[in-house]
Amino acid sequence: MNDTTATSAPGQIGKPPLRGMRDLLRIVIVGHVDHGKSTLVGRIFYDTGSLPEGKYESIKAMSERRGMPFEWAFLMDAMQAERDQGITIDTSQIWFKSERRDYVIIDAPGHKEFLKNMITGASQADAAVLVIDAEEGVKEQSRRHGYLLHLLGVRQVAVVVNKMDLVGWSEKRFREVEAEYRAYLKGIGVEPAHVIPVSAREGANVAARAAEMPWYKGPSIVEALDGFNPVAPSKDLPLRFAVQDVYKFDERRIIAGRIESGTLKIGDRLVFSPSNKMARVNSIEVWPADRAKPSTAGAGQSVGVTLDEQIFVERGDIASHEADAPIETDVFRGRIFWLGKEPLTKGARYKLKLNTFEAPVQVQAIEKVIDTGDLSAATPDRVERNQVAEIVFRARRIIALDPYSDLPRTGRFVLVDKFDIAGGGIISMEGYADQRSLITARSTNITRVEHAVSREERWRRNGHKGGVIWMTGLSGAGKSTLAVALEKRLHDEGFHVYILDGDNVRHGLNANLGFSPEDRSENIRRVGEVAALFARAGVIAISAFISPYRSDRDRARTAAGEDFHEIYVKADLATCETRDPKGLYAKARKGEIADFTGISAPYEEPETPELTVDTAQRSATQCVDDLVAYVKQRFRI
Repeated sequence: MNDTTATSAPGQIGKPPLRGMRDLLRIVIVGHVDHGKSTLVGRIFYDTGSLPEGKYESIKAMSERRGMPFEWAFLMDAMQAERDQGITIDTSQIWFKSERRDYVIIDAPGHKEFLKNMITGASQADAAVLVIDAEEGVKEQSRRHGYLLHLLGVRQVAVVVNKMDLVGWSEKRFREVEAEYRAYLKGIGVEPAHVIPVSAREGANVAARAAEMPWYKGPSIVEALDGFNPVAPSKDLPLRFAVQDVYKFDERRIIAGRIESGTLKIGDRLVFSPSNKMARVNSIEVWPADRAKPSTAGAGQSVGVTLDEQIFVERGDIASHEADAPIETDVFRGRIFWLGKEPLTKGARYKLKLNTFEAPVQVQAIEKVIDTGDLSAATPDRVERNQVAEIVFRARRIIALDPYSDLPRTGRFVLVDKFDIAGGGIISMEGYADQRSLITARSTNITRVEHAVSREERWRRNGHKGGVIWMTGLSGAGKSTLAVALEKRLHDEGFHVYILDGDNVRHGLNANLGFSPEDRSENIRRVGEVAALFARAGVIAISAFISPYRSDRDRARTAAGEDFHEIYVKADLATCETRDPKGLYAKARKGEIADFTGISAPYEEPETPELTVDTAQRSATQCVDDLVAYVKQRFRI
């Protein structure tokens, strides 16, 4: 025993070590209920000499009073309700130390009903120990917990096959469990650092190698933990300073928050997203006020900054360097774990919490629900409690975020339903564009030129209004075919009309653009502005573009105003593939074309188009008749 004494808070055992002396590693312990997590933690605590003085004796005496065998789990299950029920229902944090470093072990509940607490614990961890019962083997919760660790970005994982004493220390049984679970983890892209045979009750392979299993040549649990690396906040990553609040002292406005990644220094020019306002750092403020003011601050620090300009900044903004700013978007993909009392459904609205930022979001699409047991995927219309799913969310405003793969600290989010945390997940922008460049005006000292000829005068001269007929739909839906036929019919009837076709504009105006999500959005932005100019000139501009992103079409609508008419040229994917006039779908299915709409890139159907023409159900002639009737009704003076 060591001489550590402690007065522990509820859910916490031991005394926090003095920081700054040695490395600190945060580890979460997870696993199926009754597979021995709490027993393992109690044994680790005892075998490393980290128990507070008298703790072992008090638990032993309590067990004798109750007439029950001594349980190592009682060292962790500090709450009376947990002792009565025999399950861990809350995350508990305990401090212990090995010869190499200090540790915080987060003991997370394994019971299905308490997964929210398990996720809370895992999200704080640098590494994980996943416990599996050698006798029972890999269970549903074992797979689910492994998937959640992957989902939450915990990459350092040791798998403990516990209760080896119950299977006679059998190497054969250990290898069976090891092979099954390694295969599962490989399917989700996780490679465990170690798989360790253990008997927590007997202390075998906990802090010291077990004589009962001479066939095992790997490390004990404590040795494995000592081999993990603390995931310290990285100062080498791009700067992300999450604004917590803005305080006013005297004439100074101090912007306070936490640096999630990167480094800032006095003189740095910061951009605050999503407003895109910029200013330079005048000073870095720390507390208490009598401390010397630093010239730099880095990841993990909570500081305040003053700026050289009094720009408007608010809670939830993210400050960064201009050269490496976060993505700005109103739509993103989220891989989520759902914990809500009610199922998540398409169209439902929730509150998104991302660092200090909060905003309402809507479920635009449920792309698939993943079975964490066999990793199969389905596309149901709802996500039930404890299911994992891939969802497309749309916000009411532009928000600043990072893909989890780029910056984990700012790539995680939480969903709140009413007042309860209902889910959490990680962000992906796969298939969607960074809209920052599309919404940032860089031109200065410009003034619109007013024409001497009004649009009404142009309309009277032409005999019809100008406008934009914006045809959107999948490749192969028939947009170009209908546009050409519509142009001919309208021209023959005296309309001033011109087609802006997707392929044609890429020969000139947009020849410098590719087909990445960002280039697709810029392509549509330019065409939308050109179409709006045609409309103001009194011409009917027919655009025939896939224009897959709703936000891009909304920008085109904003450019043309009331002269914009969205036409959804509707055809299901199967119909479009059978047409495949340019052989593009076949190439996309073979992987020869990246980011192909409908296959490897998203298409967002219009919510409320002015007109829908279904080319899968009606002939081209019928669809053109519908379009001509629409134009005559809306454009004739």
